[in-house]
Amino acid sequence: MNRPNRSPEASAAWLLMTPALAGLLLFMLLPFGLAVVLSFTNLRMGSPLPLEFVGLANYTLAFTDTGLTRALLNNLLFALVVVPVQTALGLALALLLNRQLAGRAVFRTLFFLPVVFPLSLVAVVWVLIFAPGPDGLLNAALGLLTFGGWEPRDFLNDPFWALPAVMLTSIWQGVGFQMVVLLAGLQAIPRQLYEAAAVDGASRWRQFLHVTLPGLRNPLIFVVIVTTILSFRVFDQVRIMTRGGPQDASNTVIHEMVRTAFDQGHVAMGAAMSVVFFLVILGIALVQRRLLRQRGEVS
Repeated sequence: MNRPNRSPEASAAWLLMTPALAGLLLFMLLPFGLAVVLSFTNLRMGSPLPLEFVGLANYTLAFTDTGLTRALLNNLLFALVVVPVQTALGLALALLLNRQLAGRAVFRTLFFLPVVFPLSLVAVVWVLIFAPGPDGLLNAALGLLTFGGWEPRDFLNDPFWALPAVMLTSIWQGVGFQMVVLLAGLQAIPRQLYEAAAVDGASRWRQFLHVTLPGLRNPLIFVVIVTTILSFRVFDQVRIMTRGGPQDASNTVIHEMVRTAFDQGHVAMGAAMSVVFFLVILGIALVQRRLLRQRGEVS
């Protein structure tokens, strides 16, 4: 039996997908496969020892390594703070800029502008903002607001303030992305729903709960999942602003992986960390997606 010929649309679709699939294979699947293979070896940069198979030794060491454990806890705390705060701010900005305001196109551009900037540039700017001493921009502003009651702090070298400083930088840089996605979702909600709710006597708050939030279910699921993944991928800010310190207070898993593989030369150990980290992120994303979809179906 002859197989039917592919339709022109299917052939065109495969042709258009080929560059993306090639990039996915070359820059994601192959490096991950290589990391899996290397994680079972004793590979070290500059080591004269021959390459040997060591089994699960690197994974055992990774799970017992206190540096990786602290980094994973920092990542979890980072995500627990950044994801809800950044999403709530993005939703608030989207609601504000969805109104008929004078110059709202300018405000949309200004709020989205930090997303366009490279994270390395953003991190350098915030290093200057967090500069220690009374002449530091943030210290000077807080001193002015408290009429001199604020004692200047070295935020990036303080174990208590280092991670919150990185969180604040990430929230400021990424909130524009959530704003744009949620703003597009708001504009897709039919106006007739709000008009019908207003005729039924629903207040603004009830319209938000029963019209806006259900209409934004899919955009909210998208931004929460993407923000969670990005929260676990945080590296540039940490590398430039604190280098994981002080005392690993702001260290993250990717920074620990880079430090282990390149700064310390233990490539196999870094590869094992990357495999474990990939599985952790994949599990969190799948569970999060399932819970959010179930919650949306129930509501």
